[in-house]
Order: sequence, then C-alpha cells, then structure tokens
Amino acid sequence: MEILTKTELRVRLDEVIENIREGAIFIYPTDTIYGIGCNALNQKSVQKIREIKQRQNNPFSIWVPSIEWIKNNFIMTAKSKKWLDKLPGPYTLIMQLKESKSLPDNINPTEDDFIGVRLPEHWFSKIVEMLNFPLVTTSVNKTGEPFMTSLEDLDPEIQKKVEFIIYEGDKNGRPSKIVNVEKEDILER
Repeated sequence: MEILTKTELRVRLDEVIENIREGAIFIYPTDTIYGIGCNALNQKSVQKIREIKQRQNNPFSIWVPSIEWIKNNFIMTAKSKKWLDKLPGPYTLIMQLKESKSLPDNINPTEDDFIGVRLPEHWFSKIVEMLNFPLVTTSVNKTGEPFMTSLEDLDPEIQKKVEFIIYEGDKNGRPSKIVNVEKEDILER
C-alpha cells in the first residue's frame, strides 16, 4: 500500500485519477473520518469492498461529484431539496434513485432503490468532482469493528487489500449523520 499526502496527490493527480477510474480500492480522508472506496460504477471493485468489510447485504453509500449529479440521478421532492441545501456537509442523505440500473446492483443488494448520498465539505470533493462519477464511501473497518482515524489503527488485513491511501493525519471526527430525507429521521451511529 502506498501512502500519498495531499501534495503528492496533486503531483500525481492524473495517475491517481486513472487508477480510480480503473477500479482501484483506496482509502481517503473525509470531513468526518477516513473512508474506503472505489469507482461506484465498477461492480467488481464494489464487490471487493464488500469482501474487505465482510458486509454482504447492507447498502453502501456513495460520494457524489456535485449537487447537480444528485438532481440528475435521484428523485427530487420538497423534502430532499431542503436537505440538499445542507450540502456539502457531514450528512449521508438516504434518497431514491430515479433509475435503479444507474448504479451496480451490489451498491444496494436490497430490493429498494434507496442509496446513501454524501457530499462532504472537504478538499477531496474537488477530486470526486473531477472524476465526474460517484465513489463508494464507507468507513475503513470490518463491519462491527472500530473505524480508522489514523494509520496506527488501520487494520493490517485491510491495509493489504488497498492500493493506496491519501493521508492527512489523525481524524477526530465521527461518522456522518444518516438522514432519511423523506421521513426526516436523523439516525446517529
């Protein structure tokens, strides 16, 4: 696993973007904690993250490129528009896709078309915007175990299965708040 700083990412941006496009599994910083992800449109890479996390049935959230991307791909209601005004921010908004086949089936293996949507207030959002496609975004841990906040607490088994990490030091945040926008329920983790 290669560790890249924000400066090293800038120097090697084209290479890193190409690796992400091709399906690299990697760790990145967010506005809350570290996430593990991949190109959310790459079904094989999504499956690898399911195996790493030992999480076969629960839906994954996605880090989207922009508010416009959300509007183009999700059903917009008065309630969802109200919550979009809070983005970027530390929220995962549970919203319904317009077309269920716009993302691979293994993003959400359940029978519904609801997906968690993130747009963090963080410099890495510019990279996702450049990609112009969503990333899987989930905490760096095996399901049920503590999430990663620094290199020191990165699970060695997970470390072996990622290609690179974009590291910006210790993170002292908590995972994002999950909001079912239509029910306006805020779920604490």
